Amino acid sequence: MKRALVTGGGGFIGSAIARRLLERGTRVTVLGRNRYPALEQAGTVCIRGDIRDGAAVEQACADQDVVFHVAAKAGIWGGWQEYASINVQGTANVIRACRKHRVRILVHTSTPSVVFDRNSLEGVDESAPYARRTLCHYATSKIIAEKLVLAANGPLLRTTALRPHLVWGPGDTNLIPRLLARGRAGTLKIVGTGANMVDIAYIDNVADAHLLAAEELATAGRAAGRPFFIAQDEPVPLWQWINDLFARLDIPQVEARVPFPVAYGAGWLLEALYCMLGRRQEPPMTRFLAHQLAKSHWFSGAGAQRILGYRPAVSTEEGLERLVGSRPQDA
Repeated sequence: MKRALVTGGGGFIGSAIARRLLERGTRVTVLGRNRYPALEQAGTVCIRGDIRDGAAVEQACADQDVVFHVAAKAGIWGGWQEYASINVQGTANVIRACRKHRVRILVHTSTPSVVFDRNSLEGVDESAPYARRTLCHYATSKIIAEKLVLAANGPLLRTTALRPHLVWGPGDTNLIPRLLARGRAGTLKIVGTGANMVDIAYIDNVADAHLLAAEELATAGRAAGRPFFIAQDEPVPLWQWINDLFARLDIPQVEARVPFPVAYGAGWLLEALYCMLGRRQEPPMTRFLAHQLAKSHWFSGAGAQRILGYRPAVSTEEGLERLVGSRPQDA
């Protein structure tokens, strides 16, 4: 890979991929809505633009060997139009630009939420069907986007989709800060039995997986047209892992509990109220969040190991030590 574009390269995952590419001597271009001085100082070419702007995407894709499409609207709250325009139309723009400029490789950052159908998922592999009963526009839009990317695979453009789950580590601006804020405020409660197991994915491992996928597509191509789950070696007990993190940061342990039906009902009521009032901020509880906090969701990594050669280089314990060492203090 001599030349690579990272859409959403200023974000948590995108910037980690960009740094990994720079370390390997790749000429890196980042497409994002802002300027990223740290990346520019490291040698990245930054193009300001929105993936909803087809012309900006085409400009960024020119003369690239590989495109890592990471940009997306995340979160579990918001109107469908915004999710559709960014996650669906933006992805279509990327595919179109790759074809126009004869980019040979497209690695798309997806999510395991595309298969979450309101039931616990325990060790499922990539044969699991797409969810039919999604509880948020994010999951729905990412299903459509992933299907577009995988359907675009062909002799002139090899594509794959990676599904990293609960990405965390130093520099995270979403998952860890939200956990810490709720922990310090004492508003976090164990939903359900507290025995649910989940996959997590340390940021450096996720970046490595993206590069492995691009390299595999550039050679054997067995990953072409296929999705892959990306996580650590094994799932963790969600609430035990959270309390372990809190203990290392002198945050009170989460002990209060709420039954899943109560949390789910509260989410339903809050969603209805927020919609009625036209509130844009995310409710403190939603139906999707209740499921995520109470249900198990972990996946087989056999496909990524066998075809991509992926094995997490950073263990969960080492990742925790690095995270705590970075002293994540803010919400």
